[in-house]
Amino acid sequence: MYQGITPLFTKLKQMDSNNPLSFHVPGHKNGQIYDNKAIDYYGKMLKIDMTELPDLDDLHAPTGVIREAEALATSFFQSEHTFFLVGGSTAGNLAMILAVCNEGDKVIVQRNSHKSIINGLELSGANPIFITPEYDQQLGRYTNPSIETLQKALKLHPDAKAVVLTYPDYFGITYPIREMIEIAHSYNIPVLVDEAHGVHFSLGSPFPTSSLHLGADIVVQSAHKMAPAMTMASYLHIRTEFDLMDKVAHYLELLQSSSPSYPLMASLDIARHYLATLDRNDLHAIEQSVLNVRNILSESNHWSVVPISEKSDLLKITLHVKHGLSTEEVVRAFEKEQVYTELSTHNQILFIHGLAPFGKVKDLKKAVKSVNEQLINRVKHATIDISKLFNEQIQGLVFSYQTMKRLSHIVVPIDQGMNQIAAESVIPYPPGVPIILKGERITAAHIEAIQHLLSQGVKIQQRHTGIKIYSKENTGRPVSDVPPGL
Repeated sequence: MYQGITPLFTKLKQMDSNNPLSFHVPGHKNGQIYDNKAIDYYGKMLKIDMTELPDLDDLHAPTGVIREAEALATSFFQSEHTFFLVGGSTAGNLAMILAVCNEGDKVIVQRNSHKSIINGLELSGANPIFITPEYDQQLGRYTNPSIETLQKALKLHPDAKAVVLTYPDYFGITYPIREMIEIAHSYNIPVLVDEAHGVHFSLGSPFPTSSLHLGADIVVQSAHKMAPAMTMASYLHIRTEFDLMDKVAHYLELLQSSSPSYPLMASLDIARHYLATLDRNDLHAIEQSVLNVRNILSESNHWSVVPISEKSDLLKITLHVKHGLSTEEVVRAFEKEQVYTELSTHNQILFIHGLAPFGKVKDLKKAVKSVNEQLINRVKHATIDISKLFNEQIQGLVFSYQTMKRLSHIVVPIDQGMNQIAAESVIPYPPGVPIILKGERITAAHIEAIQHLLSQGVKIQQRHTGIKIYSKENTGRPVSDVPPGL
């Protein structure tokens, strides 16, 4: 298909140019009714913030311009079908899990998955079998499960309804996912992939290959993360021999708004067009820009820049902070220079380069110089070893999701959570990967990691201080085990 068109965005522009009279929702009436304080920012966007008018189609039963826009995306990404998502990759991750399993079904899941995957498991009532990622001593972080771990899990649980993997990780690192997909398929089990950070992988070299092209059955991508789409705009791709298409469409209709945002959908149309029209010269210019930015960031004694490897996404630039220096302190120093990074862990800081040459080289050089000066003679902090955070290669939850619905809970200080069963997931955000899972037994390594992150100012997504654990009903006392018949 010819990729040089944007049918949905073009139709919205045409509608606006006709100066329509709005006697329908939304209430801003094509931008005619709006607060003066914000109209300068929102005015142009509101003109295309329309509703399901006859010429504008319906996301949940597309027959017109939305169908054409999705068809163009399907052709570009080489899927069987590509769905537009206006609820972020979260909506896609939830839908694909709900489509493959019922309550009590086993699902093999990568342990360091995004919270939306974990939430999907809870909503479905599945019985998750978590496979632990390998710890990379050189990088100082967990990466992906090994092929051997997946093989072992499949031998133990050949009746699993799906394998759920994350590819690439938040830092852009890939792994031999083709082999893992082929192993799962040999058991007649579909593979679902959270590829939130890989929408640009369909461009080919110099980027890694998308899991969609390596045999995955369903792949979810956040167009807004690495392509120029609006926040929450994402894609769900299907290319499978399993009977999943109608089920996915059904759950997307349940999970997504019945009044989807037209600016979001149009941005998906535009993002696909942007990706499809990048040529080799554009990609070369982006690659050279990345190398330039990496060179600028490398001018420091306080951190090193993690080298590019054949399995990494070159748009992800990771600083490895040197022993004892607080990553949050480095991040705050950059923020004083109006440089905002994507995330920080206990030892690394992630910068994300865009899909265009970086245009503020002088400003970045000045910022790096200033940050280096700010960090001179900073006090060193204690470091932490997280290599024992996930001890078991293959593990389930202590309680099923059905049991957890019937249990009471209490909140205790973090250091009192040892050996108890977590009543909520504990999630640093970003990246949104739980340190502790709801229904998991809390270990000393968990507590140490949380306390260390909090001491460095890392945000934990919770509405209280302390940790929520399950308790015996009406007693306020912790419960470590529940009889099978509860």
